[in-house]
Amino acid sequence: QVQLVASGGGLVQAGGSLRLSCAPSGVVLRINDMGWYRQAPGNQRELVASISSGGNTNYADSVKGRFTISRDSVKFTVYLQMNSLKPEDTGVYYCNANGVSMQARPFDSWGQGTQVTVSS
Repeated sequence: QVQLVASGGGLVQAGGSLRLSCAPSGVVLRINDMGWYRQAPGNQRELVASISSGGNTNYADSVKGRFTISRDSVKFTVYLQMNSLKPEDTGVYYCNANGVSMQARPFDSWGQGTQVTVSS
């Protein structure tokens, strides 16, 4: 079982910035797609941004031009740079990654979630 560890959330004023990061807690053989999702109270979890192993990115319309997803393939780490934050960006942010473990088994894992709160 591959576990993902996310960090970087916090409380910020509207217009501010935060950077989230997420990586496996142990060594893996390969990671394919990585992504960030968020869930606001009373809402379903939604995709914020994703990045493929080839570097292709996809963003929710609500964050285009403000958020940037990137990855370090050597460190198996995914980042989410969030700029010009708005109160509606508030929620718990979860990272997701799929790939192959060191035991040569496929995995599709979620991080524990990190709270992002944007005050107006």
